[in-house]
This record gives sequence, C-alpha cells and structure tokens, in this order.
Amino acid sequence: MKISWLDISDRIKYELRQRLEEGNNVSELVSDFENLQKSINGNDTIQLEKFYQRVESIPSRVLNEKNEPSEWDDIVRMSNIQDDTVPVLSKSVIEDKILGGWLGRSAGCLLGKPVEKIDRSGMIELLSSNRTWPISDYISGIGIPEPLLQKYPWNKHSGKESLKENIVCMAEDDDMNYPMMNLVAFELFGEKFTTENILQTWMDLAPVLSIFTAERVAYANALAGILPPLTATVRNPYREWIGAQIRADVWGWISPSQPARAAEFAWRDARLSHVRNGIYGEMFFAAGIAASFKHSSIPNIINEALQFIPPQSRFAEAIRFVLTLPIPQQSWDSTVDDLYKKFGRYHWVHAINNAALIVAALISSQDDYERAICNVVMGGWDTDSNGATVGSIMGTMLGAQQLPKKWTSPLNNKIRSSLKGFDNAPLSDLAQRTVKIAQYTS
Repeated sequence: MKISWLDISDRIKYELRQRLEEGNNVSELVSDFENLQKSINGNDTIQLEKFYQRVESIPSRVLNEKNEPSEWDDIVRMSNIQDDTVPVLSKSVIEDKILGGWLGRSAGCLLGKPVEKIDRSGMIELLSSNRTWPISDYISGIGIPEPLLQKYPWNKHSGKESLKENIVCMAEDDDMNYPMMNLVAFELFGEKFTTENILQTWMDLAPVLSIFTAERVAYANALAGILPPLTATVRNPYREWIGAQIRADVWGWISPSQPARAAEFAWRDARLSHVRNGIYGEMFFAAGIAASFKHSSIPNIINEALQFIPPQSRFAEAIRFVLTLPIPQQSWDSTVDDLYKKFGRYHWVHAINNAALIVAALISSQDDYERAICNVVMGGWDTDSNGATVGSIMGTMLGAQQLPKKWTSPLNNKIRSSLKGFDNAPLSDLAQRTVKIAQYTS
C-alpha cells in the first residue's frame, strides 16, 4: 500500500529536488535514481532504502545557509526583531476582526477547494466551458461538459461539496483544521506553549491521514520516537513547503497589533515540521495578520511583516520581487505570468511561490475582498491554501461587518472537521474562543 507523502520513492524524488533548490549538484543522483526506478519491479523497498541511505550519506549544503537560519535567536539577530507593546483596542473591534478572519479564511479556502491540484491552464479550460471564468463567485460545475470533468476532476477532498450548488457550510479542510488545533493548543498550554505541546495537540486531535506533506512526515517521525526539531528534518523533503504557512492565523489573531509576538509563536509551531523558508512563511503571515489589526493598507501590512524574516532569505527576496511589479498598472494575468516566470520551478505546494502569489493578490485587490480571493485562486498553485490566507488577512483587516454576504452567508456559520470535537462547530463560537485568548487592553 502506498501512503502519500510517506512513500519512500516520493521522498527520494522530492529530497533530490529540495537539495537542488538548496544549491547542491544532484544530477548524478537524479540519473541514478531514474535508472533504479526503471530496473526494479514495483516499489522495491529494499533497493529504494539502500538508495535513500546513499543520498543521506552524501553531505548536503545550503548555498544561502548563513542568511537563512532556523533558530529563533539567529532569526531575531538577523531581522532585528523588537518586542511589541500591548495595544489598547475595544473588545468590539477585536471581536469583529477575529470573526472576520475566521469567516474570510473559510470563504477563501472554500472558493479554492474544488480546483486544488488543477493547474492554471486547466482551470481556464474548465471554467471557460460554463462561462464562469474569470472567477467572480464560488465555483460551479453546472454546464461543464462531462469529458472536461473527467479530464479535470474536482478535488477528492470535499471538492464536490465545495461547489456553489452544493455548499451548505465550510467543508472539511486541513487549512481550517490547523487554526482549530492551534486554538486548542493555546487554550491548554497558554503563553508558554512549546513545540512539543503543538505535537501533542496534533496527535490528540488529528488522524494522521488528515494532514499532508511535511506535517505527515513529522507526525510519522514522532510516532517513531523522534522529537522536535528533528521531526522537521529526518527524511522530510517537504521541509520548506507550504504546510507551516497555513498554520499562521491563530498566532496573528491572538496577537492583535503585536507582530513580533505572533511571529515568535509561529516559529515555535513551524519548527515541528519545517526549516528555513518553510518557517519564514508561517512567521511572515502570522506577523501580517497581527498587523492587519492596526493597518488598513495592504502595502503597510506586507512591509511590516517583512521585518520579521531574515532579509536576505529566498523568501524575503521573493516578496521584494513582488513589490517591484507594476501590479496596479497591469492585468492580473500579466502579474501571474511574471510570477510563473520567476517562481515556476517550485513545486505547486512550496512556500515561496505561493507566498509570492498571495502577496501579489493582496496588492491587486485594492482592499476589495472578492477581488483578492478570486485573483489568488485564479493564479493557481495551492488554490485553497492561498484563498484561505488571503481571505484571512482581508477578513481581519476589514472585519466581519464589511465582508460581502455573498461570500459569508453560504457558510451558514458552520464548519465540518476531521478533528475530535470540532465537526459542525459554529464559526462564531471559534471566533469567540479566539477572542478570549487574545492579548490586548480594552
């Protein structure tokens, strides 16, 4: 039986790709691996294990290592992170913005969910067939010819339930499970929570197959007795992918106008499964969500969030590249073309390319929630994760009262979940629980 993301052949393939991204010459290993796959029958785990051991025996370097630390003290020193002050905010503002974050994240995630894993050109072909491209509403399957549906099947994880004609609530999704798990972790362990506390919360609440990529490897490592931070590095080729980036929200919501606090919480969480740029993704968006409580301008949010990650990292360089683009002056398609030309080499669920797309969509929105989530989903790559993050930032910045009912009403204030104790939870209850643990002075 093949278990996705844990399969040894997949891990070798992606480990070689990860090492290439880090600056290593892996051409000989890639060639030898291709020849091995041709020579063995099926999934010959003995031969694959020998090859993996060979890969592990070869020293690996990170070309930009001095500029991309994973340890908190090094990140602080490099980024010059300063302590926050606790803001004075009214409870009504906090409640509105945190509810806006939960609703905005849910709607953005739901929009991108049916077309996750369908590439950009496939989305255009699929949705042009029923005249719903460019996207301006929840995705509908009505009027799409059957051959196209077979060519581009909806996401197998609740994709059909996320179509406009079928929506009754927020469908189950890992992008929404993580905020719920982080909410529980903070409720249980408080301000001094550790990475091990996050791991314990996962193992208490989440079935292992309901989490993916780096998180699934970290979970499996923990079951084998490996503890953080080694859970992030032992045979984890997804260590700079998007997984931590989608876990940022609660840290920002409970740290209104305190981006340094949010970033440090995010670091504690991210190091369970990620290193370097994978960690920075969660820190950047946690800081951005925290900054969304005090800024009403997307560029101000992005520029503040940039202060909390190493400035010469590949992640920071990617965000700065986006900031050089003439996004307001050109079509969204042109912006996406620029991003694919620059970052198309990355896997579709890598942290760097998806973060760049998120930032571009936020800038393109001109503070319009609908434009933001529709643009980011039309950009492709990790559509539901990116829709969720864009929706969270916009929802937090704007607040629940300013979110269009067109997007929030279909949620019916309810979310499905594979987590223990969370299925059919009211989104308003989750928001209120988040408000209770937020740090601010009224």
